[in-house]
Amino acid sequence: MALNRGYAYRYQAGPADAGCGLVAVLATRFPHSTLATWQRRVDDGEITVNAAPASAATTVHPGHVVVWQRPPWDEPEVPRDFDVIHDDADLVVIAKPSGLPTMPAGGFLDHTLLAFVRARCGDVHPVHRLGRGTSGLVVFARTAAAASALGAAWRTRAATKIYRTLVAGAPPWTSLEIATPIGPVPHSGLRTVHGASPSGRPAQSQVRVIARRSDGTVCEVAITTGRPHQIRIHLAAAGHPLVGDLLYPPGGVPAIDTPARPGDGGYLLHAHRVAFAHPRDGAWQTFVAPLPPGLATPDDA
Repeated sequence: MALNRGYAYRYQAGPADAGCGLVAVLATRFPHSTLATWQRRVDDGEITVNAAPASAATTVHPGHVVVWQRPPWDEPEVPRDFDVIHDDADLVVIAKPSGLPTMPAGGFLDHTLLAFVRARCGDVHPVHRLGRGTSGLVVFARTAAAASALGAAWRTRAATKIYRTLVAGAPPWTSLEIATPIGPVPHSGLRTVHGASPSGRPAQSQVRVIARRSDGTVCEVAITTGRPHQIRIHLAAAGHPLVGDLLYPPGGVPAIDTPARPGDGGYLLHAHRVAFAHPRDGAWQTFVAPLPPGLATPDDA
């Protein structure tokens, strides 16, 4: 554990907040903390409204800027080792270990891949992100022009993204296209979590069986969309969730009888290959992150 520098969280009140008490607004907008906890933070002087200290009697109106100056806190330890796969004047490609968040979120601020890569490589910006439990390739842009070009490639499906994972059971197919829509679904502990949803956004994954083993089936997954937790949800929706994934059981709807959260690991999912046009000259680039032992097969030797 290590104490970080603290962080200022900002929220701008909207029409629905008009005339409401500050503590009630905070507890409604940010239900990860209870009404009593928000009250204590107000009493401790951690909350301001329009840069003025707030009190329990403070009411909120549209346009008010509410700031919670969170004091420094101990962040959980994370894997700190990562490999630089490629580095040039426009982009950096990193092989991220499982267990390391890509970006600040969920109690992580300094213990993130972004912070560690910036400390080594300078002011870079991630083009995309991987879940904390997912290992493999993350692409960072060094310039605004590179960020724009690479971001467009990810949005327009012009980049190739190949993952490898271990799923439960023995699928009856050798390849399968999954197009289950993905969107927010209700969850008793977190209000909403992404999952398989008829009203969700379109999502597409192409799955191919690599090897059948006693502990599950190794699959390669190509994705043309990048919905949150897409591969975990899609394989679960197809009846073969990732081995060790406690959040997404068969069906692809988050389990409600488990303490598991979206950022938890326990499964094997690896961003193995990525390919795209280089933002400077358009030359096609392919990058590969070595497979973790649990996903390698004799054919990979």
